[in-house]
Amino acid sequence: MKSKIYLLGGLALFMLVSCQELEREIITDLNKQQIEESYTNVGNLLNAVYSELQEGFQNIDGAMLAAATDEAEFTNETSTVQTFNNGSWNSISNPNNIWGTHFRGIRRANVFLVSTDEVNLDRFRLDPSPSQQLVYTTRLAEVKRWKYEARFLRAFFYFELIKRYGGVPIMTTALTTDDIPSIKRSTLEECIQFISSECDSAAANLPLNYTATNAADLGRATKGAALALKSRVLLYAASELFNNPSWAGGYPNPLLISLPAGDRAARWKAAADAAKALIDLPGTGYALFNNYSTLFRAFNNTEIIFTRRNAASNGFETANFPIGFDRGQSGNTPSQDLVDAYEIKVNATTSIPFDWNNPDHAANPYATTGATARDPRLALSIVTNNSSFSTVASVKRNVEIFTGGRDAKPIANASKTGYYLRKYVNEGLNLQTNQTAAHSWIYFRLPEIWLNYAEALNEYSPGNADIKAFYDRVRNRPGVLMPLLPTGLSQAEVREKIRNERRVEFAFEDHRAWDARRWMIAPTALGGAVRGVEVTKTGTTFSYKPVVVENRVFQPKMYFYPIPQGEINISSALVQNPLW
Repeated sequence: MKSKIYLLGGLALFMLVSCQELEREIITDLNKQQIEESYTNVGNLLNAVYSELQEGFQNIDGAMLAAATDEAEFTNETSTVQTFNNGSWNSISNPNNIWGTHFRGIRRANVFLVSTDEVNLDRFRLDPSPSQQLVYTTRLAEVKRWKYEARFLRAFFYFELIKRYGGVPIMTTALTTDDIPSIKRSTLEECIQFISSECDSAAANLPLNYTATNAADLGRATKGAALALKSRVLLYAASELFNNPSWAGGYPNPLLISLPAGDRAARWKAAADAAKALIDLPGTGYALFNNYSTLFRAFNNTEIIFTRRNAASNGFETANFPIGFDRGQSGNTPSQDLVDAYEIKVNATTSIPFDWNNPDHAANPYATTGATARDPRLALSIVTNNSSFSTVASVKRNVEIFTGGRDAKPIANASKTGYYLRKYVNEGLNLQTNQTAAHSWIYFRLPEIWLNYAEALNEYSPGNADIKAFYDRVRNRPGVLMPLLPTGLSQAEVREKIRNERRVEFAFEDHRAWDARRWMIAPTALGGAVRGVEVTKTGTTFSYKPVVVENRVFQPKMYFYPIPQGEINISSALVQNPLW
């Protein structure tokens, strides 16, 4: 039966015949009644829902999604992520097709929610002893909490679907295969309303956090996670893509990809209010972490709202270490376009864009001190030529990305862009001895909520003092301390400041692909020329020249992914997205 489950498409998988089949997929030696009546086994069903959360380290044929944006180029030309860049992906072949996996997660959540209604706690309820009554009340409360965790996860899966596909079928019960041919897509508005409502319900019933006394629950959904998801979905709902179907060429079903015409200011206000609700939530303990570098190798600190912790490994390091280091494969190499987004920190109060036409900038493009010093997040996120790499004494050295260097062309698989990735990479691992470490993929962290709030406020209440206050908070991190938002800027200038701050702060965190789409700047951000740098060494002096690495393709139809053709073949009532 297990093979049947995995061979069917996403919708069929979601509705497959009976709860019992899914349960046997998870725990093969228990029947349906045993699953439902066992507190422990029902808990395992919820763990199976959590297991469907995807991280972004190597999830697109070894690459990060950043390599399908202007953030990076993936060194391995055979990876299917390259089909995004050359425009050859379609409804049959999509390297980031998450339709089936996310509907599987939704189905698992729905099956779990049914199972919680049948959990039998009579053994404890009927025992009058104080110890057993305590067990009963504790487990009863846990089962209730679990329900809202599952509802949050289901809403999370739905958001991941709608940002890729637009409106998708909303299903909150386990249906039968007889229903498959008539399954239809819900409108985008219905999906957004559903996700937002589920977030409200989850936030009202989930705990603020999990303390050291119940550390085993760290990583589970919290009130803050639910409010963070609502903040994100309402920000997208207010953004240009979700309010402008004009790109779709007269598509006859615009409500599948766009909201009805309405008050955009009200939508921006709703997004701002959602972010502010989390900002003002008392008792969370959320605060800016004091180390931007180690933040991304942490599982539990004050800045993280929701994350996934993976088992110890070194696969990400092996894939992304510079080519000249033992076992290094280059992997996701940052683009010059991203590097140029990191500002020059002239002094404590003034920052300016980096400019290749400025000879002082061009002569020392990665300066860390002086009047041409770059945003410290550049050095903390990206390996540049002649910068130190690795903290292992026997391995540590400066990276040579100049032509002919140990980490540069013409070495096979050397970086094409002249950069290597530092963010997320654990430089303390000795790959020669196969050392490993745990990795954490962060879904929500506090600066996103601050910038969500600032962006939404700027759109419906330009000049509001909170715009500067929360933009400034992001840049005021110890070790970063970038100059704050200047006063007197226009709404358009503030918009560009906020967008660039998101680009820098959240580089490689799976925001850029979706921000570019929702802002409708994808033709240039995801298409067109992606640049790198050519580094030449003469004696002890380096010179730098920006070069085009790849010309990429973005067509209007790519604002949304195509519905997988296999799903349309299964459910004839599904409508394909425009222009595919």
